[in-house]
Amino acid sequence: MSASTASVTTTVTGWGRTAPTAARLIRPRTYEEAAAAVRECGARGGIPRGLGRAYGDAAQNAGGVVFDMTGLDRIHVIDADDGTVLCGAGVSLHRLMEVLLPLGWFVPVTPGTRQVTVGGAIGADIHGKNHHVSGSFSRHVLSFELLTADGEIRTVGRGTPLFDATAGGMGLTGVILTATLGLLPVETSLMSVDTERASDLDDLMARLTGTDHHYRYSVAWIDLLARGAATGRAVLTRGDHAPFDALPARARARALEFRTPRFPSAPAFLPEGLLSRTTVGLFNELWYRRAPRARTGELQRISTFFHPLDGVPHWNRVYGRGGFVQYQFVVGHGQEDTLRRIVRRIAERRCPSFLAVLKRFGPADPGWLSFPLPGWTLALDIPAALPGLGRFLDRLDEEVAAAGGRVYLAKDSRLRPELLAAMYPRLDDFRALRAEVDPRGVFVSDLSRRLDL
Repeated sequence: MSASTASVTTTVTGWGRTAPTAARLIRPRTYEEAAAAVRECGARGGIPRGLGRAYGDAAQNAGGVVFDMTGLDRIHVIDADDGTVLCGAGVSLHRLMEVLLPLGWFVPVTPGTRQVTVGGAIGADIHGKNHHVSGSFSRHVLSFELLTADGEIRTVGRGTPLFDATAGGMGLTGVILTATLGLLPVETSLMSVDTERASDLDDLMARLTGTDHHYRYSVAWIDLLARGAATGRAVLTRGDHAPFDALPARARARALEFRTPRFPSAPAFLPEGLLSRTTVGLFNELWYRRAPRARTGELQRISTFFHPLDGVPHWNRVYGRGGFVQYQFVVGHGQEDTLRRIVRRIAERRCPSFLAVLKRFGPADPGWLSFPLPGWTLALDIPAALPGLGRFLDRLDEEVAAAGGRVYLAKDSRLRPELLAAMYPRLDDFRALRAEVDPRGVFVSDLSRRLDL
């Protein structure tokens, strides 16, 4: 193995920092180095990894190899006329924004962080605030190059079984090397944002159902510690890319400038119990009260609207040494009572979550293990050390599965495998195709072992 791809044994964990495992980390920089790493990964196999923003164990491989794909970070071709880009799988969404925004183009889907690679975005089939309009990331992928277990590099186009198994397949069909993406035209790097408060969960759902079609982007922060008549109270934020003529004259010369604020990093060590019910309850109260009852047309930077936490490096440290669990589920339209019950149970359980968001999903995406389906998705962060958390979330899993919903594999760290088939009806198709393209089980992760993927 060349010096550039020499391996180092290290501890690898997800963004939630809950279940670290040791693996050999290899960082290929070329197709040839990637193929060599796959051939030589050994009996415990390997799994590709981007910037480590999967919350659970999807990009870990205890005792095996983890392929750090951030070395394949070139932007190869930009077609500014057609609005497409061909880039390496290790290119981050942040880098794409830096390069594309001055040309009048934006990534079609972005999650709550821009510190995600293109390969990771496909592998997790990420979604954003615009799923009800634009779907998930894979809908905007025209094709990708995939290094499979046999050493072959395949060009995979939309509408093929291998595409649909890889989009949302958590890196288990092969290593994505490059991808061609369709882009979104924009006139400025600012957002026109409307903000309003909702008094409770029913008020929030009514506002989303009634007017979401007027907005490209929509998300609600929910106070999951509020109870009684205020259960599910929220701050609803919606918007679209600001047109050029909405900018004040002094800002028009920098209309497509991409600026990202940066604040001090979270300390490496924080006292346990910092995020208690009392402190989070106080934060939630202040956050809700300071939000405007109704404000329209506020101009915000893209980084402020989409990625506020990216300005605080290592913000995941605020949960202390024990880390945190991010729990995200979706239930379909017609299952609003299930959503209400779960929100009430979380509120009654007094889970200290200050990062809780509700969104509406549009039509389901083609990926066999893609998370979104038409309906409601709730995501929340919970300190992993909360007593009885595992049993509590197990019961929520059962209720979600019974309602025809599912949990998001890119954020999961503790789902029981017996619920997976009920949540993902194309699971058998995925397993069959994976067995066909990887009969020796070269691509494997802690997640795939835990869930028998």
